[in-house]
Amino acid sequence: MFGLVIPNGPLGLTLIEKLEDFVSGILLPLFFVISGLKTEINAIDGVGSWAILALVIVLACVGKIAGTVLVTLYYRIPIHEGITLGLLMNAKGLIEMIVINVGKDQKVLDDKSFAIMVVAAVLMTAIIIPFVTLIYKPARKFAPYKRRTVQSTKPDSEFRVLACIHTPRNVPTIINLLEASCPTKKSPICIYALHLVELTGRSSAMLIVHNTRKSGRPALNRTQAQSDHIINAFENFEQHVGSVSVQPLTAISPYSTMHEDICTVAEDKRVAFLIIPFHKQQTVDGGMEITNPNFRTINQNVLANAPCSVGILVDRGLSGSTRLAANQVSHHVAVLFFGGPDDREALSYGLRMREHPGINLTIMRFLPGQSALEEARSGSTRRSNMNDPNVLTIVTDDDKEKQLDEDYVSAFRLRTANDDSVVYIERVVNHGEETVAAIRTIDQSHDLFIVGRGQGTISPLTAGLTDWSECPELGAIGDLLASSDNAAIVSVLVVQQYVGMGHGDHILTPDSPGQQLHEHFNFGYTNNRTQIRGQQPQFHT
Repeated sequence: MFGLVIPNGPLGLTLIEKLEDFVSGILLPLFFVISGLKTEINAIDGVGSWAILALVIVLACVGKIAGTVLVTLYYRIPIHEGITLGLLMNAKGLIEMIVINVGKDQKVLDDKSFAIMVVAAVLMTAIIIPFVTLIYKPARKFAPYKRRTVQSTKPDSEFRVLACIHTPRNVPTIINLLEASCPTKKSPICIYALHLVELTGRSSAMLIVHNTRKSGRPALNRTQAQSDHIINAFENFEQHVGSVSVQPLTAISPYSTMHEDICTVAEDKRVAFLIIPFHKQQTVDGGMEITNPNFRTINQNVLANAPCSVGILVDRGLSGSTRLAANQVSHHVAVLFFGGPDDREALSYGLRMREHPGINLTIMRFLPGQSALEEARSGSTRRSNMNDPNVLTIVTDDDKEKQLDEDYVSAFRLRTANDDSVVYIERVVNHGEETVAAIRTIDQSHDLFIVGRGQGTISPLTAGLTDWSECPELGAIGDLLASSDNAAIVSVLVVQQYVGMGHGDHILTPDSPGQQLHEHFNFGYTNNRTQIRGQQPQFHT
């Protein structure tokens, strides 16, 4: 009755906030303690009593499992999911204990019956976790959608992005990056803004889909205040930039499983690109400090399990404002291209940004010199640690990858040949020192670097750069640019292209970037010389 009297609104939520700790932290534990003290285990004496206890447990469990399995079979649901649901239905909680206590207080249950039912409830609840863990493996089947990468996304289709946010501090640079991604009526951007919140205390894990309309209610806690701030920022972005749609979400879960929520949302929303903040943030003196070590674990798990391409954003500020006209926004973006699927994905993202009238794009391609070629031929190219479970490693065919690189760069140069906002530079280097020197020639004149992660492969061009690597999940070049020792204060987007579930065994599938190359560069061009997987690339007018 008290709950019915309280009107819906801030008053009820405020009472919950004030009373929740007292009720859940003191009254509820005391109730279970009193119930335990009232339970006379000694009343369960003799083989017959224990047989009754076992019979109660078996009948209750088997009955619920059997009923659930029959329903799942009728609806053609996998049987292991039916068994899992049946097991979960055996969980006993507060309501069951209240009913049992009422039965004892009303003399309906004697001490023996009360003890049997309490012990049965405890045992039935205790066996659920190990059995569910053994039976149910929450491996999701990928939905049948093809556009899992920026490179394979058609230039005239919707570009779906999942932007992960830990704190409101991540918002400005992510929004400016999305604005620079050039949303147009021909290719609008659909943004899923996912606020990541740690599950603490007695809260339950959940995924909240927000209504973008403001409720006008004040925030009741810090988490809600942050979510409101994030939602307002993205709503403002949506209102002032055309061809953008925003769906705010909040995922509340433990850090250990937060990557599963991220990957699940990415899969359900069929996004092509996932942006997640780096676990370090810039300090006042220009250095980098760790905000939360758990963020790094989340990033590593996302890289290993994401169903789409991933970009780790090292935030050192990205100037710009959604309130300015398009021709007033100015960004100088540099893409460093060494070769491989990740670098092609980085170049694809740069190609999309190049359509923005306020973007000046520089492509610096690194080519191996004579010494590097000799080292590669001698088989001395080093590989990253193949046994590291936190680093996704891809074994690729070098010849095919080089051909894909050549084809993609050639098509890119042909398309941007008459574009004054695009500068293409080639640098011949032999080792890591020359690579660093080449990067430093342009690092002060740009405010964003886009680089490929490398996915475990180390070439002679980056030799020595990983010896003192702090964050191998960024790759050799990404770690170099994100390092506190780097004199240039620029933001970095480290890109990993989605290549399939296997370690290299699905790189060249029918939906791979190699097969979709002609779809991405949609202009009149035919190359009779190059071949991709034995087929002529066709560029339709």
